[in-house]
Amino acid sequence: MAADGSRPPLSFWQIWNMCFGFLGIQFGWALQMANMSAIYEYLGADAHQIPMLWLAAPLTGLLVQPVIGHMSDRTWNRLGRRRPYFLTGALLASAALIAMPSSGTLWMAAGLLWVLDASINISMEPFRAFVADLLRPEQRTRGYAMQALFIGLGAVFASVLPWLLYALFPSGSGASGGGAIPLAVRLAFYIGAVVFLAAVLWTVFTTREHPPEDIEAFRRMKAEKTGLGAAAAEIFHDALAMPPTMRRLAWVQIFTWLGFFCMWLYFGVAVARNIFGGAPGTPEYDQGIAWAGNCFAVYSAVCFAFSFALPALAARLGRRLTHALCLLIGAAGLISVAAVDDS
Repeated sequence: MAADGSRPPLSFWQIWNMCFGFLGIQFGWALQMANMSAIYEYLGADAHQIPMLWLAAPLTGLLVQPVIGHMSDRTWNRLGRRRPYFLTGALLASAALIAMPSSGTLWMAAGLLWVLDASINISMEPFRAFVADLLRPEQRTRGYAMQALFIGLGAVFASVLPWLLYALFPSGSGASGGGAIPLAVRLAFYIGAVVFLAAVLWTVFTTREHPPEDIEAFRRMKAEKTGLGAAAAEIFHDALAMPPTMRRLAWVQIFTWLGFFCMWLYFGVAVARNIFGGAPGTPEYDQGIAWAGNCFAVYSAVCFAFSFALPALAARLGRRLTHALCLLIGAAGLISVAAVDDS
């Protein structure tokens, strides 16, 4: 890889192009988070079954992300280092998004969720290294900010998409197409598949990667450390060498993600059942799921907007206190859901 100082600075539009794929990746994540529990209930799942059916999300992240990160560090071909993984993941994820709303059984939907999560992780993990690969140090903040922009936009648009489509194809209008999953949800997943693939293809075809400075040394390193065994050994070594601050933060993250998953698993179906008074297959349930998508859109928009205030807030209060306050506010928000009784 070229040294930092020898990399040419990139223009605004070049940074835009290299980050644009994140719009599609976040489209896939947001559609899944807002609608997957409802899809399971449409197919007959009970509430207590939903967490087990969602196991694909944490497990594929745990297994796929480090392996793909290890492999992409050791890849170089005609498409470059990271772009082969962007493209492979996008093709697989788009296929899973198209197939998901045609699921006729729980096991089929659960299997497709494993494929979808693994595929999104294949695309997403190398994207995180893309900024460091291509941008000079003084431009990386701009690159990460651009990624955050597309993450926010993708999450907002994908979350409100089913609600917008319900306006065109309302539940009970005869437009369901004969399947258990409403047409508006199916169309949202089909549109998401197109957006995911198109956004990633835009990045793949508009962005050029730099080859390693010493290609022969790179090939020797690649030949010495290949296979899943080498990947597992390196990942285990990195985990043991984790800095003390990251070790402490890991425990905070474990409990933080417990709250996140409770929200993703149950918020949509809770709104549909408790606020709109619906059951799977009724217009009230469909409206509730669509409205929950709007709530997820607001959640994503607030996260994006507040991210610009975080640096100033952390500079004033300190990073620890800022993090603690944010966790407390998030916990209060989760608790408050139990008291909501009006849409």
